[in-house]
Amino acid sequence: MKRAARRSAERRGRRGEFMACALLVLTGWQIAGRRVKTPLGEIDIIARRGRTLAFIEVKWRATPLGAREAFHPRQQARLLRAAAMWRARRPGLEHYSTRFDLICIVPGRWPEHLKGVLSADHGPEKHLI
Repeated sequence: MKRAARRSAERRGRRGEFMACALLVLTGWQIAGRRVKTPLGEIDIIARRGRTLAFIEVKWRATPLGAREAFHPRQQARLLRAAAMWRARRPGLEHYSTRFDLICIVPGRWPEHLKGVLSADHGPEKHLI
């Protein structure tokens, strides 16, 4: 049973990431990477628009609040570290500003794109999460 539940969660996660990418593309973003693996962790989506580079975590939950709360401090720290490593290996991106976003997927609702939920200098922005 656990294996089946894990596969179901994996499929739901992939669908959520697909929906998040569709939302991003429809709003003018270019997808630079999906499920990007680094030695420090995985980044769900990396997107670029203009001179902004966004590292995006996607959460699928039953409620919007549940999706926000599922982005735990440990995951936030992982995303910050993985993004720093990814950027460090790409010297041509020094002129891009970095942003950390969260896209919440809730059944029956449009995806919610929360912008700037983390700061590389200060961690989570308390008013968004």
